[in-house]
Amino acid sequence: MNPKLTRRDFVKSVTAGAASIGVLQFLPSSSPGADEGAELYHEKYRPQFHFTPKMNWMNDPNGLVYYKGEYHMFFQHNPFGINWGNMTWGHAVSKDLVHWEQLANAIEPDELGTIFSGSAVVDWKNTSGLQTGDENVLVALYTAAGEFAKPEKKKFTQCLAYSNDRGRTWVKYHGNPIVGNIRDDDRDPKVIWHEPTKKWVMVLFLDKDDEFAILISPNLINWEISQILTLEGSRECPDLFPMEIAGNPGSEKWIFRGGNGRYRIGRFDGREFTPESEVLDSVTGNYYAVQTWSDIPEHDGRTLQIAWMRDGEFPGMVFNQQMTIPCELTLRTLPEGMRLCHKPVREIKNIRKRLFEFKNAALEQGGNPLKEITGKLFEIEAEIEIGTAKEITFMLRGTPMVYSCPDKTLTCRSRKISLSPIDGKLKFHILVDRTSIEIFPNEGNMCIFLSFPLDTENESLGVHSGGGQAKATDLKVWTLKSIWLKTSRSVADLSNDGIVNFLDFAMLTGL
Repeated sequence: MNPKLTRRDFVKSVTAGAASIGVLQFLPSSSPGADEGAELYHEKYRPQFHFTPKMNWMNDPNGLVYYKGEYHMFFQHNPFGINWGNMTWGHAVSKDLVHWEQLANAIEPDELGTIFSGSAVVDWKNTSGLQTGDENVLVALYTAAGEFAKPEKKKFTQCLAYSNDRGRTWVKYHGNPIVGNIRDDDRDPKVIWHEPTKKWVMVLFLDKDDEFAILISPNLINWEISQILTLEGSRECPDLFPMEIAGNPGSEKWIFRGGNGRYRIGRFDGREFTPESEVLDSVTGNYYAVQTWSDIPEHDGRTLQIAWMRDGEFPGMVFNQQMTIPCELTLRTLPEGMRLCHKPVREIKNIRKRLFEFKNAALEQGGNPLKEITGKLFEIEAEIEIGTAKEITFMLRGTPMVYSCPDKTLTCRSRKISLSPIDGKLKFHILVDRTSIEIFPNEGNMCIFLSFPLDTENESLGVHSGGGQAKATDLKVWTLKSIWLKTSRSVADLSNDGIVNFLDFAMLTGL
């Protein structure tokens, strides 16, 4: 998806003439300026603690599901080119939400279309009847993008695939599609289990700005529409999930959210969502197609999510696009009302390297308590007492993050959010990678996600105030380790992989 175009227009623009594309255009080594001698996963602009595919295009996270110690993340993937196209479900797994291993592609195009976004669940009760062995069956529900079907175009429909071997291989349901076309290019099914009614619930985008459908099923196969609803200012990749209000055990609210992070808080009875809030914003910047993980164990109790950090730039790289850091969600009562709040998952501590800590450090014009710290990967936690300062600035490897005290606004690059002090203090949780900055201010109810190539020569950090003095009552900086293991493979080694994969794809699609 592209934030500037509808998905229909976007895919038409990038797939025009696809049937005549030559083999060389699919190879990673054809990327302009690609450093073929670079070690795979350690190239100049490869994010070092954000997930990226080994090679080629990636967008929406799909099929987020936890099963037997593994977080599964599928993703929209073009196995054969650096740009959008040939949509396939790529697949990666993690044991800690930080270190990822990319597996073989899971679901590939067929006569119903290419494989657009969707979700996955564990069918613990085998309601689908698809379990064949001792393992619980994993069920994926996805959109078959019929406009790109071979040999002739079809309507968009919703389909099912399942796995009886912990997600390693996937079989498409013989009765696909399980949901026929409702309207135009309807897409992006997100499915959850609703325990009170013992039914599966699907939320689906209806290919018209703001409009979505809720469907219900006893078995993941037979579905009926229970509600048509709107979410103003949002489209695509819907999600629906319950949240306990922080500090109020046993309470329950439901969040209905769109792909851009806009959401409403309300009630859900298993058939209909009833909003109780206005439409609320939660993020700004390079952020889209956000989805929560299903089947997180009760003893964990967290609501976990990840999003596509869309529209990033990775000059000369053999891959394209990255994911955000996985986040934990909480629902908190703030002075402005009840809000969904975000923070990086606690597992990020697994890649912390060296800690620099400061207490009650004076911040002033021309000063910099962080001047001795250098690196490319950082995690920063800060509590700032504003004092008499008019402005507080963090310099993040040459990129300024500026808080205006009179305006109560926080700005980084072109993104600006409102931010009010709490008892005269500001809190920040900041992550800096080679191609991204993520900012979680105060409670994290409004966050900034930025994807861009940082200055490779600048490894400095800084913080100072302007127009008066402030104080960092608590300031921690960690340098971080890469999540990628060292490998003997180089970028050039991927060329042969590309040729083999393209030939397989050509046979499948008739290109």
